[in-house]
Amino acid sequence: MARRRKNRTHLKDQTVKAQDAGDAPKSFVIKHGHVGTSLAQLVRDLRKVMEPNTATRLKERKRNKLKDFLTIAPALQVTHLLALTLTPIAPSFRIIRLSAGPTLSFRVERYSLMKDILGASRRARSIGLEYLSPPLLVLASFPPPSPNTPPHLPLVMKAFQSLFPPLSPQNLSLSAARRIVLVSYNADRGTIDFRHYVIKVRACGISKRVRRVLEGISGPSSSSVLDLGGEEDVADFLLKRPGDDGYESAASTTESVAGDEGETVDLAGDYVGRNNKKGQRRAIKLEEVGPRMELRLVKITEGVPGKEGSVIFHEFVKKSKKETTAQQADHAAKEKLRKQRKEEQERNVQRKREQKTGDEGQDESEGDEEGGDDGEWDEEEEVSAGEEDEESDVSEDEKGPSHKRAKR
Repeated sequence: MARRRKNRTHLKDQTVKAQDAGDAPKSFVIKHGHVGTSLAQLVRDLRKVMEPNTATRLKERKRNKLKDFLTIAPALQVTHLLALTLTPIAPSFRIIRLSAGPTLSFRVERYSLMKDILGASRRARSIGLEYLSPPLLVLASFPPPSPNTPPHLPLVMKAFQSLFPPLSPQNLSLSAARRIVLVSYNADRGTIDFRHYVIKVRACGISKRVRRVLEGISGPSSSSVLDLGGEEDVADFLLKRPGDDGYESAASTTESVAGDEGETVDLAGDYVGRNNKKGQRRAIKLEEVGPRMELRLVKITEGVPGKEGSVIFHEFVKKSKKETTAQQADHAAKEKLRKQRKEEQERNVQRKREQKTGDEGQDESEGDEEGGDDGEWDEEEEVSAGEEDEESDVSEDEKGPSHKRAKR
């Protein structure tokens, strides 16, 4: 019987996912310097937002400096570094594009942690499976490009866009759209609001009580089965008005579900959850899970910390065109000097290597000459006095006694 050949079609999706993961931006979210427990928790919450393309279990040591992460990050194909630190004025948040910049520095005006948002909301619950796929980025309230638009805002938009994978509707799976990161610009305050939401899909056209029967009860301390032990009939739960012995009419039931009609869509594909099949009409809800931040842009500089270039934008320091030109010329001169020193250093290293290689070759040639005699006679080599006497004696012995008498 011939052996059945298995087609490994299940590996194709994994290959596509691996390619997508390879193209997706990767990030480090760190804290450096002395920070409190609240900022340390904010770092962990931001890592949760950036999953799955971030180092969730990254541990910083007290002796680690920002330079250490800037050095090791490019070797690990990390494209962004998000750093939080505490200053005497307010917490500071920096977005660093590796490995050539730019660097955006923000002041954290206000922030709320995940546990604060979830504690204040009774319905917002996060299961954890939402973090297996990257969030979708939504930019809101940013002014369109125009001559009156501040020149730093397009750069801020591109900086946030580069943090997350690009959105491709043709290749995006509907079940992968589980979270949303909202970055909105507040023109009145001149700040940027950062929000994090979970997408919830629910059945529409039915009352809340019927939805509870169909979907069950969600909560940490309750089971998924609805408890109707206190009701005599199921109609008492579905139609009975709270605090009254009467029942709701069809008009009141219609009013209770009318609010879902403006937020309904037809699913283009199968989605996570019960009975969320393709073509079904569902209501879309956004539930905030945190963290929440209000950021004020302070400075945009070229390069990375330790190798800063010119200042592109500064919120509190304004310079004239003449001062800006002089600063750019100064940075260009420093960059030219740095390149010259680097080239000179490379030439010195190459010269020392060649010199070392030449010395080793000369030593080997001298060793070959010393070991190449092997008892051969050199005509130009001088003979010592002792050797001359021995040779004369040998020659006289060879000539015999008659030669000795003639000599006398």
